Amino acid sequence: MKRFVITLITMCVFLGSFAQENSTFRFGYLSYEAALQAMPDYVKAQKELTDLKAQYQAETRRVEDEFNRKYEEFLDGQHDFPKTILQKRQTELQELMEKNIAFKESGREELIQAEKDLLAPLKIRLIELLGKIGRERGYAFIYDTDTKALPFLNPAMGEDINQLVKNALK
Repeated sequence: MKRFVITLITMCVFLGSFAQENSTFRFGYLSYEAALQAMPDYVKAQKELTDLKAQYQAETRRVEDEFNRKYEEFLDGQHDFPKTILQKRQTELQELMEKNIAFKESGREELIQAEKDLLAPLKIRLIELLGKIGRERGYAFIYDTDTKALPFLNPAMGEDINQLVKNALK
């Protein structure tokens, strides 16, 4: 929050001085997420991510089924087991459950990292494109409307570049 306030104050000071020096102050604005999703490689990245999620879900189901099967076997035989075998089976079930929990957490972290890795080149390409558009059109900055940090943008001073970016990405 502190960083946001400092950025906002700096931006206001910059904009105020820029507006005084340059009567043609302009900026662009767009939905960064919509632009990212408009990229041709975005669908491919999402497909890879969906396939990876499906693999993790299938493995999770498999280990859950294995745990459930062993737990049912334990319940069926617990009255007939000697105390040491009963304790051994309980320990095995506990270890299996802990491994399953660790696998789920590890899988969740790996999916998050995979998403970052798959989208990183797309984000770099989009940032480079926005820089090029900003320089060509003489913008002071390009604002991402997805952040909702500015409750008002004067459309007379700015330009909605969503379609321009989508066209440039094709």
